[in-house]
Amino acid sequence: MKVTLRIKRFNPEKDSQPWWGEYLLEAEPTDRLLDALNHVKWYLDGTLTYRRSCAHGICGSDAMLINGANALACKVLLKNLGSTITVEPMRGFKVIKDLLVDMEAFFEKYRKVKPYFITQTPEPEKERLQSIKDRERFEDTTKCILCGACTTSCPSFWANEDYIGPAAIVNAHRFIFDSRDEGREERLNILGAADGVWRCRTIFNCVEACPRGINVTRAIGEVKKALLFRRF
Repeated sequence: MKVTLRIKRFNPEKDSQPWWGEYLLEAEPTDRLLDALNHVKWYLDGTLTYRRSCAHGICGSDAMLINGANALACKVLLKNLGSTITVEPMRGFKVIKDLLVDMEAFFEKYRKVKPYFITQTPEPEKERLQSIKDRERFEDTTKCILCGACTTSCPSFWANEDYIGPAAIVNAHRFIFDSRDEGREERLNILGAADGVWRCRTIFNCVEACPRGINVTRAIGEVKKALLFRRF
């Protein structure tokens, strides 16, 4: 099949405004968008810049705006995108070059929620045990790969760059509801602040954008309930 990629290009070192680069290539319907981007970079225009790593939907590095929706370039097939495909950097992040965005502020918010085990009690002789039922309580939010697709699809984030964002809340949820962790109150205090979880307007964009199928809005709702009732 013939495919035309319309890629939003911008090099701040020489461009005053973003511009659209169009590239026509021959591809298989079962090729992924990442394959097409690689073809452009390797054979048509070596100046094209974007992130990619594992190419298997695990690292989350190649999240971008594809035909107006956030997705991983390594997971979407060309046959599902049409003959003309529009590719842009994720919204709300500063563009470093082309499809490459600065995610430092995103990871700063992730670090802010203390995404690691916090314990004060002495270590057990072997390990901290957990039941299957207790594990199921936060199973969904362990799937996050920090691609940023949920956060950059969120209108609350577009309107307020200080909003902590869905991804940080999802990763806080993973520990707030872990029966082995003892840092619940610390995280709830962080998420209960002015730019925390209450900025969510329950629009569900984050759920649609998540390439891992996490019910992000449900997780955010559970954190809100934990804040209201201060209990599991």
